Amino acid sequence: MDRGEPGLLGTDPVPEAGEDAVAAIGATETLSEEEQEELRRELAKVEEEIQTLSQVLAAKEKHLAEIKRKLGIGSLQELRENLARGWQEVTAMPAYKKTSETLSQAGQKASAAFASVGSVITKKLEDVKNSPTFKSFEEKVENLKSKVGGTKPAGGDFGEVLNSTANASAISTEPLPDQTHERP
Repeated sequence: MDRGEPGLLGTDPVPEAGEDAVAAIGATETLSEEEQEELRRELAKVEEEIQTLSQVLAAKEKHLAEIKRKLGIGSLQELRENLARGWQEVTAMPAYKKTSETLSQAGQKASAAFASVGSVITKKLEDVKNSPTFKSFEEKVENLKSKVGGTKPAGGDFGEVLNSTANASAISTEPLPDQTHERP
């Protein structure tokens, strides 16, 4: 060949799909018999190289699978490793770090707000407990307790008062002893 042969890594443009087919046919007509034969040989050579590379790739993939089998690397383990690697890549990204930082700050602010709300509620409950209305209610419950409970000293907690009131109600609803006997 007297013109520069492009070879495998040649820079001659390859016709794109959809280009004028007539131009491609016209190009083969302008080639000499020798040039056409040379191109056919090159075509056969490239096709053979592609087939060889495909066979080599298949053999390498088979060898890879065999190595993984011997190492005990199964599909599930490989998936886990890929996920772990992917997670490491995600956590290394600046966007993840920024989002994580922002969420952490938001969590801290929410925690502080909840603590503040808790202290406000505690103060309000203390205010209610110290209010005159609650004191009056507490005194009435104590009076009821002393009337129902009899000799117990005053000063029990609210739960004790409720229990003693419930016991007093249960005692007053029991039938009298003469009502339990059947009459003939």
